[in-house]
Amino acid sequence: MHPAILYKKIKNNLVQCQACAHYCAIKEGKTGKCGVRQNVGGRLQLLVYGRPVGLQVDPIEKKPLYHFLPGTKILSFGTFGCNFKCEFCQNWDMSQTYAELTQNYTPEEIVALAVKYKTPSIAYTYNEPAIFAEYARDIMVLAQDRGLKNVWVSNGYFSKETLEYIGPYLDAINIDLKSFSDEFYQKICGAHLQPVLETIKRVHKRGIHQEITTLLIPGENDSDKELKQIAEFITFVDKNIPWHISRFHPDYKMLDKDITPYGSLTRAREIGLKAGLKYIYLGNI
Repeated sequence: MHPAILYKKIKNNLVQCQACAHYCAIKEGKTGKCGVRQNVGGRLQLLVYGRPVGLQVDPIEKKPLYHFLPGTKILSFGTFGCNFKCEFCQNWDMSQTYAELTQNYTPEEIVALAVKYKTPSIAYTYNEPAIFAEYARDIMVLAQDRGLKNVWVSNGYFSKETLEYIGPYLDAINIDLKSFSDEFYQKICGAHLQPVLETIKRVHKRGIHQEITTLLIPGENDSDKELKQIAEFITFVDKNIPWHISRFHPDYKMLDKDITPYGSLTRAREIGLKAGLKYIYLGNI
């Protein structure tokens, strides 16, 4: 366990986590929706501090980031747990699992690995980094001191408090805009749309490099109307934000859907171009 920072005490040992837009009120002995932030004696503790999983070197384009340090490698890691419950999650064995871990990496050791493997940046990815924000920030501070860049790959559901907390050290981010339907977010992800839209606007206002990804799921979020809404929203924020349209493949609990037809991807790209977006990329093809 490691003391959390992003929370406030309410009363009678009840605490409110402030890491993400769920703002979970957590009773003593319980965790928030993410499963890794626990109330212990009226104080919030982070259960995955120093416990990374999926630690490896990736191409930065895999994040995906196409307009930030292109052609370079990036040290990537996540932890167990997530504040979303996406039925199509490709990293469900990490995000929807709360395993007892044996490995331990301090922030100093993570940064040392990036230096060792000569990656100019570190990615906080695979699950939602907001749920391990204290661990992430401690690494980010050290990384910045060593001249390394910090990248978040996020579902965009982190709180304004978290953005203030990590903002000075965050260089780039890819945010999933999974749908433009609140019903989709509630039914399939266990969340809401509006906080994601607010995060995208806040990140842009801070001048942090941002790219956006939409996984196109047949019959769920691929109608012309919804794609136009997504594209027009991104254009409203900034027409220069790159939009990644990714191909869905069946995974986790969503095994009854087909792989996204290539024609649906190109149709989405055309809708995005008509909406005024300048940079649109097709992924998983």
